[in-house]
Amino acid sequence: MASLTVTGVRPWGGEPADLVLDGDRISDVRPAGSAPVEGERIDGAGLLALPGFVNSHAHVDKSWWGKPWVSYGGVASTEGRIAHERAERDALGIPSIEIAETVLREFLRHGTTAARSHVDVDLGLGLRGIEIVQEAAERLGGAVEVEIVAFPQDGVLRRPGVLKLLDEAAAAGAGRIGGLDPAGIDRDPVGQLDGLFEIAERRGVGLDIHLHDGGELGAFQYELIADRTVRTGLQGKVTVSHGFALGEVPPARQAALLDRIAEAGISLATVAPVRVAPLPWAELAAREIPVGLGTDGIRDLWSPYGDGDILQIALGFARLHGLRRDEDLTAAVELATRRAASFVGRERHDLVPGCRADVVLVAAENVPDALMRVPVRSWVVAGGRVVAREGEVLV
Repeated sequence: MASLTVTGVRPWGGEPADLVLDGDRISDVRPAGSAPVEGERIDGAGLLALPGFVNSHAHVDKSWWGKPWVSYGGVASTEGRIAHERAERDALGIPSIEIAETVLREFLRHGTTAARSHVDVDLGLGLRGIEIVQEAAERLGGAVEVEIVAFPQDGVLRRPGVLKLLDEAAAAGAGRIGGLDPAGIDRDPVGQLDGLFEIAERRGVGLDIHLHDGGELGAFQYELIADRTVRTGLQGKVTVSHGFALGEVPPARQAALLDRIAEAGISLATVAPVRVAPLPWAELAAREIPVGLGTDGIRDLWSPYGDGDILQIALGFARLHGLRRDEDLTAAVELATRRAASFVGRERHDLVPGCRADVVLVAAENVPDALMRVPVRSWVVAGGRVVAREGEVLV
């Protein structure tokens, strides 16, 4: 017997259908009006149906969302932002379970049902931030599934003891460990990457490395990452986040790097930032290199921007890359939904039988229309449960 049936919706803007949910899975998709009348029902009334959104690069432990306004301060550089955050976070109670839960509720309100979150691991916090994010997710009953990356925001080798903390995080269940500008922050790209890959290989976890270093310096680090990925057999388990250098190097150099990235099975995560060279989207797509979209930080000590809506990020991605054709606009939404399955440990994430029952309904004519208007999420179903209605979180 179905536990929930979503009737009369248009999956991906197609023909009207009924989605039959059994527990936390989609068990059947039938022509509209043909599903048995049993269990709880949602009248989709012709709404556009999409899979739950996937945030492939978040920092849910850092935000001051829900607290009084915090004015921007500190120095506008990676080193400056790190120092400012370290100096001010304790006074704001960052991190805390309440803050992380508030951010996850914003995710749900906007239809995000799965996220990969980098969580700071450093000599001041230890592994406390990871425990905080895990508890916040549990408070919501797993409505947002969170894959955790143990993230060394303050550096790895320059802070003796951080590699040990990352190893402990991997042993304790973190699905991935992170890195940060091996050259620009630690000034030892070979040493940082050797340390990170050793832990990842031994513990059987993935890697997600922030790479802000641009130009040839960043390109060199891409090569080091690709070489180690192949050498350790971690193809499909390594992500480079931001990776601005890929859009900055000359075309021939870029093509060679893309070939190495594809060969190594490395994925890329981006927040589609303005005022930086965009990732070469067409070339990435041609090589079938996975790309995920993320919100990055949301109203934190790095920046006052962000609201947790990954559909807004998809719109920014479309604008940054000058996308206008329907198929390209739809592809931008796919990056935030079904094409992002691997970023949260899923083999598949879509509106088809066997997938987790994550469904977002919006009043839109089609997928490009939803992207252009970013409408309020009319219904959000996560793991077979109704978790939000007309922008109000119900859990």
